[in-house]
Amino acid sequence: MDWFLLATCRGGAEAALAARQEAVLPSLRRGAWRRGIVTFRVPSGEPTDAFEHDLIFARACVRSLGQVGGDSDEARAAATAALAGPAPWRAVHVWPRDGKVEADVASIARRLGDALGVADAGGVARPGDLVLDCVVDSAERWWIGRHRATVPPTTWPGGIAPSVLPEGTVSRAWLKLDEAIAVFSLRLEPGQRAIELGAAPGGACQRLLAAGLDVVGIDPAVVDARVAAHPRFRQLRMRARDVKRRAFRGCDWLVCDMNIDPTSTMAALERILTTPGVRPVGVIATLKLPEWSRAEALPGWLDSFAAWGYTPRARQLSTGGREVCVAALRRAGRQAGPGVTSRATPRPRR
Repeated sequence: MDWFLLATCRGGAEAALAARQEAVLPSLRRGAWRRGIVTFRVPSGEPTDAFEHDLIFARACVRSLGQVGGDSDEARAAATAALAGPAPWRAVHVWPRDGKVEADVASIARRLGDALGVADAGGVARPGDLVLDCVVDSAERWWIGRHRATVPPTTWPGGIAPSVLPEGTVSRAWLKLDEAIAVFSLRLEPGQRAIELGAAPGGACQRLLAAGLDVVGIDPAVVDARVAAHPRFRQLRMRARDVKRRAFRGCDWLVCDMNIDPTSTMAALERILTTPGVRPVGVIATLKLPEWSRAEALPGWLDSFAAWGYTPRARQLSTGGREVCVAALRRAGRQAGPGVTSRATPRPRR
C-alpha cells in the first residue's frame, strides 16, 4: 500500500526540496505543501529509510500517520495515542512546522509521553529508537508520523541540532561547523592542520581549535582577539585568491564559509584543490544561495568535487541560513557516515 512521506525544511526551501525529490526519487508524487513542510506519496515498494540524505533540504523525514485536531492539547494527545496505536515507542519528537507557529513544545512532548507511556519524551533519541513525531501545524492541528532513529540528525527533534553556543564563542559559525561535524560523522584529530577561507570573526576557527587542530584563518577582515591570541592559530589577512597556492600544502582540512556568490566559492576551491601537492583529507564548504533558485546548480557543484577526487555529501544545516553545506572526503582517505552521491540519479529499487 502506498504511504506518505512527510518532509520538513527551512521555510522557503520547499521548491528546492521538491526539485531535489524529482531528481533523485522520481517515483514519489508531491502531495500537500505548506511553508516548512512538503508531503510525498510513496509507492509501496520504495524503501523507508535515509530519505533525508538524498533530499538535502529536508531537516526531517517521517512516515506520516495522519493529522489530529481538537480544542486542547489534552484532546490532541489522546487523539494521537489512538492514531499511533500500540507500538514500542522509545522517544517523542515535537517541533513547529515553521518558526512563525507558536507552540509549547516541551509541554506537548510531556503530554504525548504520558499518553504513549514514554518517559523523558522530547529529548534526543538513541540510534535504533522508534520515534513518534509530532509536527505542530497550527494551534489546533498536528501532523503525526514515525521514524527509526539512525544517523545523528534523525535522533534530534525535527532534525534540528541541539547544540548550544558555548560562552565566549565569537560567532554562530561555531554552531554550523559543530553541526556539520556531527551530521557527516567527520573525524577531526588533534594535531591536524586546518585552513579556513573567510575566517573572520573566528567562530569556526574556535571549533577547530577546540578539536585540537592547528588553524590558519584567511580573511582580510580582523579575527576576534580571543581567537587571534590562541597559540595554535595564525591569520593571513588577505583574500583567498591572493594567497599563494603553496600555502595550502600540508593542509588536512579545508574549511570555507565566505559570504560571496557560490560560483566564486567554487572557483576558489578549484584553484586550491587542483594544485599539485594539495590534497586535504576533507573539505567542509558552505555554498550561499542568494536566491533559492540557485539550488538548481547544486548537482553540478557536487560533480566538481567528484572531479577533484572527493566524495561529496550535502545538507542544509539547521543552524545555517539560505545555504548548503558540502562535506567532501578525499576518495583515497577514510569515509565517514551515510550521504548523497554527487550525481542526481534515481535510487535503485530494492
